[in-house]
Amino acid sequence: MSQSLWRHRDFMVLWSGRTMSETGDAISLLAIPLLAVTVLDATAIEVGVLTATRMAAYLLISLPAGVWVDRWPKRKLMVTCHLLRAGLVATVAVGAWTGWVTMAQLWIVALLSGVCTVLYETAHHSWLPAIVRPDQLLDANGKMSTTYSVSMIAGYSAGGALISVIGVARTVGLDALAYVANAFTLLLIHRDEPQRAVVRERHFRRELAEGLSYVFGHPIMPRLVAAAATLNLFSQMIFALAVLYLVRLVQLSEGQVALTLALITIGGVSGGLLSGRLARIVGTARIIWAAPLGLGWLVLLVPVSQPGWGMLTYTVGMAGLSALFAIYNAASVSYRQRVCPPELLGRMTASVRWVIFGVMPLGALLGGALGSWIGVRPTMWIAAAGVWASGLWVLFSPLRRMRDLPADTAQKPKEEAMKVG
Repeated sequence: MSQSLWRHRDFMVLWSGRTMSETGDAISLLAIPLLAVTVLDATAIEVGVLTATRMAAYLLISLPAGVWVDRWPKRKLMVTCHLLRAGLVATVAVGAWTGWVTMAQLWIVALLSGVCTVLYETAHHSWLPAIVRPDQLLDANGKMSTTYSVSMIAGYSAGGALISVIGVARTVGLDALAYVANAFTLLLIHRDEPQRAVVRERHFRRELAEGLSYVFGHPIMPRLVAAAATLNLFSQMIFALAVLYLVRLVQLSEGQVALTLALITIGGVSGGLLSGRLARIVGTARIIWAAPLGLGWLVLLVPVSQPGWGMLTYTVGMAGLSALFAIYNAASVSYRQRVCPPELLGRMTASVRWVIFGVMPLGALLGGALGSWIGVRPTMWIAAAGVWASGLWVLFSPLRRMRDLPADTAQKPKEEAMKVG
């Protein structure tokens, strides 16, 4: 029987630090777009570009990030990334305080922060299997998904209250403190990283190709990647226009926007807490396509939102999307971590994230462009339909005939990995 993670000291330290960091992230994700929309009077395309620049690093450096993470000490890399992000966010706060903040500054900070995020998250996903046992990964990733949702609730709620009391500029500055705090907690973890194999001669391109070959030569992983990429593409169209949509079409105040964004994360909390149990009840293979097809319909409530009662329909629809993310991510990430050899974890993670997160800036730009061309509400309809359709990639695959992932999948990819390079 698996040891409870509640009594796993190193995991709890890692988990608590990530919670602080993501709470700060949520404050910035609320405050910076509000700063752009309410202070700088940003247009739909400018808001789309802001979201796109934040995610562009996934497309630009995810692949080399995997090679670097497999080469470098993961803890030191994560600490460095947090301290750099603290400094970048602090420049936005100072700019807002002095009245010199511009959209160009927000775009640059978003891009550089995204680079740090890619490196940090690749290292985090690669380090987690060294901290917990394989049979604890599904529980650990479920808790991490729950943490994200809880942090969004705390961040959006606190952010809305802080914006009302101290203003947008000072609120943005608090995110820097959260990054510094998380950097400190990483130093408290006792578990050392596995010893990296000593390699006399390194070949960057060959190492990078090994990660891609492993992922796309796998019998199941390409379908999971395609489903996640489709889900991220269309959901990012919604996220890119969310604040503008709520402020200008649904006509919510800044406080109501913060409350709405906080409430939708209840779906993620529920999904993260129940992900392991649902996977066992529904099936570890079946849950991967059942989550988007079963919960994706709720997202169609988003584009029907109107002033007055629109806050309710938007909240329910986005809560469904939040739960979908938590359930799908816990199942698919745990599967990838279990089947991948430890020496390829960084490159496998980076190769997958290069695709599934690389489409996110494209989704944000597409959302902004379509919002300006055909209108924000029609764009929301297109995006909601695309979210639901993401599950078709897995439904029309060998996983459709499976209840659970076969027990021997952990061996087959490892044998294939030995042939790479």
